Amino acid sequence: MTPPATSPHGTPDAPLLTVRGEAEIDAEPEIARIGVTVTARGRDRRTTLDDLARRNTAALDLVKSYGDAVEHVTTGNISITPELTPHGRGERVRGHHGRVHLTAELTDFGPWWSLRPDSPVPAQARRQAVHEALRRAREYADALGTTVAALVELTDTGDDHTRPGRTPLERGARRTALAQPEEPPRPLDLEPPRLRVGAQISAQFTMRPPRV
Repeated sequence: MTPPATSPHGTPDAPLLTVRGEAEIDAEPEIARIGVTVTARGRDRRTTLDDLARRNTAALDLVKSYGDAVEHVTTGNISITPELTPHGRGERVRGHHGRVHLTAELTDFGPWWSLRPDSPVPAQARRQAVHEALRRAREYADALGTTVAALVELTDTGDDHTRPGRTPLERGARRTALAQPEEPPRPLDLEPPRLRVGAQISAQFTMRPPRV
């Protein structure tokens, strides 16, 4: 037999129960990202580009020298911008400024901590959110002296999010910046912070008719 269609607002024979499920998991970071900006300046565009390429290669070699600790390195676009004279009749090029940005993903050092794209932690948070929604639904049904009958709809109500606390590196850098000039800089604490991974869902269930 085909079950009767469920009204979006429920019916006396199939009351509708809507609950929210949330979960947050504290997880150890898996990778760290650092950004490196390489610059060069010169009067001649060709010379500036050659210097920038040479410095970029040196920076890449330095990053890659850390071996297995470096998981991935990417190089952004190389840009060469003319520098114009600020005064005088007309504008003349007085030099060129080159810039390139590198991004490296590391496994044991860095100020921007995150999880790998295929990390199982977000999926674990989503499962916990579903279990939380089901627990709430059963509690509400139990308060009415009945039980949950069937799942009608399950909706992901928000993007999975990972929220690190303010990293020890940032706290250490701020302490150093606020120190008096005569005070020696304090060492930076590079211990990785734990990440908070969250998920949110909304679920609709039908209940067996309670006696009210």
